[in-house]
Amino acid sequence: MVVDFSHPIAIQIRHKIVQASHDFGLIEGGDRILVCVSGGKDSSVLLASLLEIQRRSPFEFYFEAALLDQKQPGFQVGEFRNWVESLGIKFNLIERDTYSIVKEKVTDGSVYCSLCSRLRRAILYDFASDHSFNKIALGHHREDLLETAMLNLFYSGHLATMPAKLLSDDKRNVLIRPLAYVGEQEIINLMEIWKFPVLPCNLCGSQDGLKRQKMKNLISELEQTIPGIRASMIKALSQVHPSQLLDQNLWDFKGLKQQKTLAAHSNM
Repeated sequence: MVVDFSHPIAIQIRHKIVQASHDFGLIEGGDRILVCVSGGKDSSVLLASLLEIQRRSPFEFYFEAALLDQKQPGFQVGEFRNWVESLGIKFNLIERDTYSIVKEKVTDGSVYCSLCSRLRRAILYDFASDHSFNKIALGHHREDLLETAMLNLFYSGHLATMPAKLLSDDKRNVLIRPLAYVGEQEIINLMEIWKFPVLPCNLCGSQDGLKRQKMKNLISELEQTIPGIRASMIKALSQVHPSQLLDQNLWDFKGLKQQKTLAAHSNM
């Protein structure tokens, strides 16, 4: 499987990664980055794209891939691992049986994603810290950010999304999302061109009615009547006006008073 970095879609995605890195300080000289791959399309495109970015970069940075084997039945990592290593990227396989824990704890028909992600995050944070990586790269793309913003707005009652760069709660790791400007369809298109192996998630993927899927469908429906809505939404997340919202912690509404100019006073 040959990775063609000269394909227009590959170039387009690379440029968007570089732009996000420039805007948010994602990739910097001397970085040691742990790229968390799931075997899915998003993190795989990110991982391979970083190779060409690294080759063209005016400064040096280092990265490795890490995949968490959660011991889901039928999970076969061999072909995907061979693909990563064929690119010359070091591949770390972390084996932890979180599958059994999630299946045991979630028995009321709820979705598995929340508990699964917490367990996965803790394991990857520990690995990155123990192996002296200063940043963790995640494969969340533009639609992931938009869907998260809508989930928070509709279900949680607050305005927030996945930031492009974040200091973890334990202060040990800096998380980066280099695909923040990259659309999911671009990734799908490149996946079809590069034809790399994909590992499906049979744990959460087997559950219907996920809220995130509802948000994905809603955005797609809106796109039919509002072309370019995704680009508009991601721009909105980058241009926040606190005085035009209702958060009293961000703006002193009670202290807001009319300001009369000296000229106005002289005309009275």
